[in-house]
Amino acid sequence: MSRIPATFWRLAAASRKALIPFITAGDPEPGLTVGLMHALVAGGADIIELGVPFSDPMADGPTIQRASERALAYGVSLHIVLGMVREFRKQDDVTPVVLMGYANPIEAYGAEAFVADAVAAGVDGVLVVDYPPEECAGFAAQMKGAGLDPIFLLAPTSTAARFAEVAQMGSGYIYYVSLKGVTGAANLDLDAVAQRIPAIREKVGMPVGVGFGIRDGAAAARIAAVADAVVIGSRIIEEIENSPRDQAAVRVTAFLRGIRNAMDGGNP
Repeated sequence: MSRIPATFWRLAAASRKALIPFITAGDPEPGLTVGLMHALVAGGADIIELGVPFSDPMADGPTIQRASERALAYGVSLHIVLGMVREFRKQDDVTPVVLMGYANPIEAYGAEAFVADAVAAGVDGVLVVDYPPEECAGFAAQMKGAGLDPIFLLAPTSTAARFAEVAQMGSGYIYYVSLKGVTGAANLDLDAVAQRIPAIREKVGMPVGVGFGIRDGAAAARIAAVADAVVIGSRIIEEIENSPRDQAAVRVTAFLRGIRNAMDGGNP
């Protein structure tokens, strides 16, 4: 079993919701990634989503696209990303790490080799944006057999049939895309999300995290009131992008502490 279910059980027992920040591995430079992961934990992260840089990230807006471009300019590959997770695990054997990315790097690596190496590195879950359930039953089963959680996306347009597929193949949690668009979009409809989450949770039978468009403590607190987890990515990337490199970790920790405080009932 991965660390993810234990994390959600612990949080539920304390009547708290999970904070899941996203950063792109290798951004702004490879040597800072592991330190940024620890900075996220210091800021209150319960689970880390670590983006695998890719040249054509179709679901990502311009902010995360720029992060991928910066990482790729350093030659950051899936092999290197797994090495970063191994390095992170030398100091943190508790915080779950989910790799988030696209199918091409995994297929180039080889699915069987990737699963084995991901487990050995200390990865807990994998979310492949362009692997819908109908195209990856074998890969999902392979991950589950190795103790990795295959995590799937649901969207406002997802059907009841898609709910059923995800409930059968997925584990860990569901990532609900809160809007029709790419990461970093600003048209988040909190009321629509609140209406949608209870039905999703009932039908999929696992925790539901909400991402895309969450940029501040007020929005995070409203999402946390109805979902099991809040996922924040583009806003953190902007913090990294706009910070001097020697201050990026400190600023990320401070930003995330504000989000955590808002989710826990403090001032947003």
